[in-house]
Amino acid sequence: MPPDQPSPQYAGWTVLRHDGVAVVVAHPVTGLPAVLHWGADLGVLDAADLKAVDLATSRQTPPGTLDAAWRLPLVPLEGDGWSGRPGLLVSRDGRLLFPRWTSRVQQQGPRSMYTVASDAETGLHLRSCLEIGAGGLVLLHHELTNQGATPVDLAWLEATLPVPKTAGHVTTFAGRWTREKSPLTMPMPRGTTTRESRRGRGGHDGPWVTLASDGRPLNRHGEVWAVHLGWSADVRHRLDRVTEHVTLLGAGELLRPCEVRLEPGQSYRSPTAYFAWSPAGLDGIADRFHTWMRARPHHPRTVRPLVLNTWEAVYFQHEPLRLEQLARHAATVGVERFVLDDGWFRGRRDDTAGLGDWVADPDVWPDGLEPLANLVHSLGMQFGLWFEPEMVNLDSDLARTAPHWLLADPRSVPSPADVSFRSQYVLNLALPEAWEHVRARMSTLVRTLGIDFIKWDHNRDLVEPVHEHLPGTHAQTLAVYRLIERLKTDHPGLEVESCSSGGARTDLGILEFADRVWASDSNDPVERQDIQRWTELVLPPELVGAHVGPSPSHSSGRRTALSYRMATALQGSAGFEWDITRCTEEDLDAVTAFAGLYKELRHLLHTGTVVHPDVLDAALRVRGVIAANREEAVFTIVTVASIEEALTERLRLVGLDPERRYTLRLRDEIGPAEWGWVTPAWMSKPPVVVPGRVLTEVGLQLPTLWPVQALVLHLSSV
Repeated sequence: MPPDQPSPQYAGWTVLRHDGVAVVVAHPVTGLPAVLHWGADLGVLDAADLKAVDLATSRQTPPGTLDAAWRLPLVPLEGDGWSGRPGLLVSRDGRLLFPRWTSRVQQQGPRSMYTVASDAETGLHLRSCLEIGAGGLVLLHHELTNQGATPVDLAWLEATLPVPKTAGHVTTFAGRWTREKSPLTMPMPRGTTTRESRRGRGGHDGPWVTLASDGRPLNRHGEVWAVHLGWSADVRHRLDRVTEHVTLLGAGELLRPCEVRLEPGQSYRSPTAYFAWSPAGLDGIADRFHTWMRARPHHPRTVRPLVLNTWEAVYFQHEPLRLEQLARHAATVGVERFVLDDGWFRGRRDDTAGLGDWVADPDVWPDGLEPLANLVHSLGMQFGLWFEPEMVNLDSDLARTAPHWLLADPRSVPSPADVSFRSQYVLNLALPEAWEHVRARMSTLVRTLGIDFIKWDHNRDLVEPVHEHLPGTHAQTLAVYRLIERLKTDHPGLEVESCSSGGARTDLGILEFADRVWASDSNDPVERQDIQRWTELVLPPELVGAHVGPSPSHSSGRRTALSYRMATALQGSAGFEWDITRCTEEDLDAVTAFAGLYKELRHLLHTGTVVHPDVLDAALRVRGVIAANREEAVFTIVTVASIEEALTERLRLVGLDPERRYTLRLRDEIGPAEWGWVTPAWMSKPPVVVPGRVLTEVGLQLPTLWPVQALVLHLSSV
């Protein structure tokens, strides 16, 4: 800019810095703040430096011949010269409102900034919170208040941050039941694009995370920008690659028409959008999320217990004696939490009846669940119980006595004969009386049985979720949050797992209240390799349930070795989904050894830094966990198909300390490692000590792994 050309008028700047990340915000004399920079920490900046940032990044000079904004504000609107998707759409009496904001900084510190903006003519008040949390994760949300005299209807309010034009690729996620979180990378499309989920939950095919990257994203290299929305229902992820501006990346709640109407004095708070920038590929993104999650005051601090869940062991065939025998076997092999799954309540011989009543079936459990719960506790294990609190079957006492509690279009109850929604319906928990019914039933069981853990399931989409002709997803989701929070407040120490037909509700919104997620209903360990890998892009492994199931897998029919299934479960919060009373003695010995190995290593597996070395062969999956002090590491090396070449590539064990020396040890507690015709020398004469610099720079020669084989490599500093 020539020295005689002034920059746009700013009342000041805010610089937020933390854990290697900086956000530079300009505050104009009129209008909302604008983000000038989100990315690498720029160090301490004085006023001259900040003006230099402005000059270096400005898109034009006065008088501004282009029909576009000088800067994109935190909530860009058409009136700002923005031709992409508006950040806010609101109306009154059917007329769109176009606020002209006057804003000021309400509060700011080195890591956070709160601004307030108002427009007297529309009566709108906007409060925005921008902060950098632990790990450099950026959090952004807005709160809109109607200070006018008449109601306003909110269509959407979304959070966005700018990314540079060099981010030429986008990665988004889709999937299906038992194949959640499947990524797709493509060149970034021009214009405005959105990805939506309208299932009343995140969904198996939900957006999960949207990634912008400089080139195709790699595990360990390249710049990546990411957004995840902490909301457990309908969401919208957005990208705006508009020709006149930097690219915008963002997300917000997907609202149905008339879903949020703000009466005078009422407010709407948008879900928190979590933004991560990494100069070191996808592992850098994950590290920011994991660090932030682990710094939360309510993050689980106790060791993650080894679980046995009864679903794939007995399904609906509950027999007290059989389940007591299973509990005794579980305790013998080292299980620490025994969870009784679906099938325990009245009329529940299949999935067509009983949801909503939450009373033990006297025909199956004539003495109630107390004898089983007492046995489990006497064996030194925690007792868990399955619920699906948000759902109801028409064949239930609840539905017969309170049919008006359903969240559904009455014309769709019952569902048409050619439509199947698992023979169940949504219970409208936004109704105080329905909410209290569920709370009271669950609370009574938690108290009388001494329940330590709830597996909280959610097995159908919210289809036509209306109450008195108005959409109800938003209110339903908030009611679910309140219910979990109330139960945990009333019963200190109670833990909750979010299961939703597997991994259809695993977002950071539900994890403000839940302590664990079930990654997938697939226990096929081959499918699980990628499901777990992409789940832990956001969630640290101690929050991701990963169980050893039987072979063949119930979801795929695939047969796999027990050692492979256990190596896969070792990558998360481990457990079993299996009738181990039918195991051979050899398998029981392996299961017991695996329990011991999990307990030995979980201090590392659930606190360390997760890494994924970039590999060439598409059949290889390599994952490591490095201790914070880098004295110890565990790598799992598996194949999901046959390798391409006879001599497998060398594996660089990233994340180690190059100045240390490490002892290499294959952990064969899960079963003897097997491979083909190439046996590297380090495997034939253990233990071998190798300098960290050699392992990270030269690499470790892998054996010729057969299809669907697994190695667990444990490294200890000497």
